[in-house]
Amino acid sequence: PRWAVAFKFPAEQETTLLKAIKVNVGRTGAVTPYAVLEPVILAGTTVSMATLHNAEDVARKNLQEGDTVIVEKGGEVIPKVVAPIVSQRPKNSSAWVMPDVCPACSSRLRRSDNEVVWRCENISCPAKLRRSLEHFASRSAMRVEGLGESLVAQLLDSGLVRDFADLYGLTVDQI
Repeated sequence: PRWAVAFKFPAEQETTLLKAIKVNVGRTGAVTPYAVLEPVILAGTTVSMATLHNAEDVARKNLQEGDTVIVEKGGEVIPKVVAPIVSQRPKNSSAWVMPDVCPACSSRLRRSDNEVVWRCENISCPAKLRRSLEHFASRSAMRVEGLGESLVAQLLDSGLVRDFADLYGLTVDQI
């Protein structure tokens, strides 16, 4: 029926410079590439980073550092790189290669044959611990009010917290 049909406007797109492709380590050890962009206004917000999903997605899109790229917001929320403008590619650019060591702990990254995800398998990787503590304190887990990214970083950097149990031993004087 006509009343059930929704019209969707095409996503707003802008062009910007892909300054770098970096990788991020998640709480499960998944290492994911992301784009560092020249800031651009897109759908009312300033976008300076965008998701790239995985190394195969970067290769499929033929993205290279220094490219001029088309960026849009998927679902009008999440910034993503749609495609490079190959005609504007710098002459000295080269294909991006997924690093083979973890950026946080320098352990070797591994990828199983049936997955596209590269993982850091070091159980004491500081990036994995940081992301795990952030998840542990989140609303969907323990709901530790006030314990967000910046406080987790401060606690880890100061050495007050080395694992989850250390959170319960903190005193007011230490904080």
